[in-house]
Amino acid sequence: MNLKDKLNEDLKQAMRDKEVVKRDSIRAINTMIKQIEVDERRELDDSEIIKLVQRGIKQREEAISQYSAAGRTDLVEKEQSQIDIFVQYLPKQLSNDELEKGMQEIISEVGATSIKDMGKVMGAASKKFAGVADGKRINEMVKKLLA
Repeated sequence: MNLKDKLNEDLKQAMRDKEVVKRDSIRAINTMIKQIEVDERRELDDSEIIKLVQRGIKQREEAISQYSAAGRTDLVEKEQSQIDIFVQYLPKQLSNDELEKGMQEIISEVGATSIKDMGKVMGAASKKFAGVADGKRINEMVKKLLA
C-alpha cells in the first residue's frame, strides 16, 4: 500500500472514529498533495509525499515558535498535535548513534577534515539520509564531527 492510499484509509477511519485532529491533519496533507498534482498535472510518489509531510512539520514548528512568543498556548497545543500525526507518515527516523555512524562514513568518503568541508558532507548526507533524518539534525551532526 502506498502512502497516498494509507492516508486515505486513515482519513476514513478518523472520520468514523470522530478524531477531529487526525482528520484535519490528514486533510492538510492531502491538500498539499492535491495542490501539486493539479498544478503540475502529475502523480506524486511516496518520496515526494514524504518531503511534503516534512515541509508541513517545519511550517507547524515555525508557527509554534511564533505562538509561544505571543503566549497562545491553545494554538501551540493544536499545532503540536498536528505534528504528532504528521510524524506517523514519515519513515522511522534514525537514532543519533545511527546518524553519527553514517555521517562518519560520509566524512571519510568525501575526505572532509575541517568545517570548511561542510558543504561537501552536507550534500552527500542530505541525499543519503533523505526522509530518515531532517536537515537540522544532519547539520548539527556535521558540525559536531568536523569541529
